[in-house]
Amino acid sequence: MELTTLHKRVIGLDVHQAQITACAIVQDESGESRIEQRQFGTFKRDRRALAEWALQLRAELVVMESTGIYWKSPYAALEATGIKTLVVNAKHVKNVPGRKTDIGDAQWLATLARAGLLRGSFIPPAQLRELRLISRQRQKLVGQLAAEKNRLHKVLTDSGIRLGVVVSDVHGAAARKMVKALIAGAPVHDILELASKRFKASREELFDALQGDLTSSHRFVLGELMQHIEEIEARITRFDHQLLAGMVEHRNAMALLQTLPGIDVIGAAMLLVEIGTDMTAFGSPDRLASWVGVCPGNNESAGKRKSGRVGKGNPYVRRLLCEFAHSASRTTCVFKSKFQALLIRRGHKRSIIAIAHKLLRTIFFMLQRGQYYRDSATNYEELSVRKNAPRWIKSLVKFGLIPQPV
Repeated sequence: MELTTLHKRVIGLDVHQAQITACAIVQDESGESRIEQRQFGTFKRDRRALAEWALQLRAELVVMESTGIYWKSPYAALEATGIKTLVVNAKHVKNVPGRKTDIGDAQWLATLARAGLLRGSFIPPAQLRELRLISRQRQKLVGQLAAEKNRLHKVLTDSGIRLGVVVSDVHGAAARKMVKALIAGAPVHDILELASKRFKASREELFDALQGDLTSSHRFVLGELMQHIEEIEARITRFDHQLLAGMVEHRNAMALLQTLPGIDVIGAAMLLVEIGTDMTAFGSPDRLASWVGVCPGNNESAGKRKSGRVGKGNPYVRRLLCEFAHSASRTTCVFKSKFQALLIRRGHKRSIIAIAHKLLRTIFFMLQRGQYYRDSATNYEELSVRKNAPRWIKSLVKFGLIPQPV
């Protein structure tokens, strides 16, 4: 099969940790094509040499596979020269069996790119790519924090203390003071004085829950865990400040997203870092959902519909969307009713993915049109008035702005 040439000067790159194999297919004015092959290292001087070589060849297009994180430095070097560069999904450019070499990979990429058969992956602007480092590391820290909190709860249970039975959150402000007092070896009656008045448990129940056998080893491990938890919390706070400082230019888009149930300021910032603010890069909500990996997969053969398992997408965005979906499913909005309808027949996990899909489509149109969220089933202004009207009327009467009701 003949492949029609759309680009006359293309370069394919096979990128590895310590080596970059390049293959250029160049067509001269007479219509003759020649192939040039080069190998470069991955140090800064080598990446600069690669960019200069591409400029000398007057390359129209450079293509590379998304190999781990190794593609990022060569991409940045080529991006700085202004050469159009595509990062493609390795699954879409699988080489012909029996011809699997680095040179063969680079030449196959160049051949496909020359015929215009490759579609580049979404690569956000350089500023958002830098903020991704902060956002993704913050997600890792949140995971570590959850693990350490669970470990602390497990050690408390191991010592016979059942504070988690009578307190909804062992890491709330009052409960944490009580745990620190336990670690310090304070008497039980002094620890009870630290209990919040908002606790539903009685003092007798709290007293029974605090009865345990804390050994010196328990206290040592609990003290180290508590110190580590507070260190991670302080670190997450610093990451939040750094992330929000870098998102000042996108504060309008962040404000739009915060009108959607389940999304706070940090969640909005972390989502925009991943998907950007320009929805033309995806074209449609269906393609965005496919890129994230929250839409049903297509798998049909001989007229039979097989497994519709979601495909692999961006795990960071999918995690954020699932968190938003959990929050929205507990909020008075159209997403809550949708979740409850799906929960009965599809189960919890599938329902959360469905709500995440619906949230992402809504986010696409909000960013595309620059409009805030308006719920189709709930009037939030009316809810606010119903909730606050008695307090407002009481204040107006108190200051004589309206007559005392009869």
